Amino acid sequence: MSDLGMTVQSPADSLPDPAEADNVEYDPSFAQLREYSRELETETEFGSPAYVSEHRSRNADATKNAVDDEFTASDYQVIETAYDAAAEREMVCLDRRLGRHPENSYVCRLFVPKEHARIALAWGKLLEPVEGDREPDFYTVQLPDRDEVAVRVVPESGVTAVLGSDYTGEAKKSFLRLFMFYAKQQGGLGLHAGTKRVDLETDDGMDTVGQVFLGLSGTGKSTLTAHGLDLEDPEEATMLQDDVCALRTDGSVAGSEGQGLYIKTIGLDADEQPELHEAATHESAVMENVDVDEDGAVDFDSDEHTANARAVVQRDHLDSADDEIDLPEVDQVFFITRNPAMPPIAKLAPEEAAAAFMLGESVQTSAGDPSKAGESIRVVGTNPFIVGSKGEEGNRFRDLVADLGVECFVLNTGSVGDRDVGVDDTVTLLREVSRGSIEWREDDATGLTVPASVPGMDVSRFDVADALDDHEDRIEHLRTERRTHLARFEDLADEIEDAVY
Repeated sequence: MSDLGMTVQSPADSLPDPAEADNVEYDPSFAQLREYSRELETETEFGSPAYVSEHRSRNADATKNAVDDEFTASDYQVIETAYDAAAEREMVCLDRRLGRHPENSYVCRLFVPKEHARIALAWGKLLEPVEGDREPDFYTVQLPDRDEVAVRVVPESGVTAVLGSDYTGEAKKSFLRLFMFYAKQQGGLGLHAGTKRVDLETDDGMDTVGQVFLGLSGTGKSTLTAHGLDLEDPEEATMLQDDVCALRTDGSVAGSEGQGLYIKTIGLDADEQPELHEAATHESAVMENVDVDEDGAVDFDSDEHTANARAVVQRDHLDSADDEIDLPEVDQVFFITRNPAMPPIAKLAPEEAAAAFMLGESVQTSAGDPSKAGESIRVVGTNPFIVGSKGEEGNRFRDLVADLGVECFVLNTGSVGDRDVGVDDTVTLLREVSRGSIEWREDDATGLTVPASVPGMDVSRFDVADALDDHEDRIEHLRTERRTHLARFEDLADEIEDAVY
């Protein structure tokens, strides 16, 4: 740190060279990492390791970045504390590749104390090994056993220090946060989103539709991204990414995680989510905060430890996952919400889509703040990891989807009034909107463009005016809340603020 204590040294210069340092074990195997964590492990009935962490969600309130927050000397000292520990303590270090796109690929280096090697084990199964001799772009040092809980990010230096948390999600998001930040620096936009490719049969042959799903953790993003849409050969729906990607100016979408997925397991059901269930029960999975008894029996329905129970699963155990992680071209974007005053699907103009992006309406999940799980929440871009102006993100999103001619939709996966929107309903809507077979109408109750008819579905039962008591008052109250929310962002274009629905 400088004499004034207001800068931080480069991680490349300050962190030990893991290949040379006596205190660092560099790129140990998964078997070695598991052995180091044996005392913390319960082996499941499937032969996979399961661990229980002290921290069971991200520490958003303890996270600061040097772009949006005014760092003090104590903030920079958090980084220096991490540097010192990496140089002095017995550590393990992994390098992994984040992304494959030539313009959105980064080498990530993670340091964790050897006694917490399970974090490296789980994180290492999400990303691919590094090929060649590339130097790291991003660095994270995670020190779970510090008394102080603090996450400090210096984006321009590519460094994150995580103190006082043993939650694997902190390591995962430390790198994905920077992936999205650098996508924006390139003129694109980092998205907390899943991507899939839908191949459909037409009179002229096969047609491909590229889809992007934005939603907070626990809202169905993984389920919908991985779902095959009940298509039959030669048609298919293929998952490319589950969590974070980068929308580029040419319309392509760069993926980030090439080897694994970090899925929520609470309520994981073999009938409703067969592929995710099969992957989670494979011996290659790593479970975190899942209820596993001393005999190894796994209970996905139990929230004994937390409703934010997780598993790292491997892509190659998901039939719907493609070998590729990049989407060549995006055609449709879906905002996933769970608002009972919204139809099951509505089509949005670019300004409305940008308003939906800024509203980021959903319900709080245990992945964010367990104490508020189930409450209504608004998170710009459904992305808690934005670095920089949020209003500029909304403007950028509007410009990109308008220039690229992308169709945008809001998708309600909860209920309309007291009428539940089931997975089968949502799958039917997604399949038919992919085919372009939905007839649309203007809805007087909401002012939105909603389905008039959907092949294979009686969409009339989800009419908002019919399903929602006092719908006029409820919708007007919702619009007032939305206007108040959008007015908070000084950088947001007026036409987006005026497009509130």
